[in-house]
Amino acid sequence: MFTGLIQGVGRLLEREDRDGDARMRIAAGALPFANPKLGESIEVNGVCLTVIGHDASSFAVDASTETLALTTLGALRHGRALNLERALRADERLGGHLVSGHVDGVGRVLDVWPDARAHRWRIAAPRALTKYIAGKGSICVDGVSLTVNAVDDASFEVALIPHTVAHTAFAETVVGDAVNLEVDLIARYVERLLAAREHA
Repeated sequence: MFTGLIQGVGRLLEREDRDGDARMRIAAGALPFANPKLGESIEVNGVCLTVIGHDASSFAVDASTETLALTTLGALRHGRALNLERALRADERLGGHLVSGHVDGVGRVLDVWPDARAHRWRIAAPRALTKYIAGKGSICVDGVSLTVNAVDDASFEVALIPHTVAHTAFAETVVGDAVNLEVDLIARYVERLLAAREHA
């Protein structure tokens, strides 16, 4: 599990395509990277990936065909800035919201405009996901836990304060870019419980 609070911004150093899937090496950047372990999970732009190798400043992961097809990692460019978060430890504060690292869909940045010292972002979302997005609820965008300011049938709005932009890959994200989306886990479970009740 993760929190959606980004711990560092890394970059894609290498990508090797392997029979449809891919192996990637990612610079750890400012990510707290003491004592990484093989097999541990790191969230990369909202995608939970497994560390299969590392050195003092980078780590390697494999991305399956499913991951490449259903997230933005399939079209990832060399040198691209990436939001990074190591898995949540049981003794840490949960400052964002519970994030699984399992991407529900890909959205697209439609517009960005100033809102006092912050910036308001409008992001298109697949219609199948907007029913899970609620005003003042939480959503994970490229691994970042954000509060929803407004939502309609095709898009939602969030506000990014200067600190968030300065300390995440959003500093290099522009209108038109694709972003990974994960809706709040609670919404998924509520839907499942209600569906089970209807069929009981």
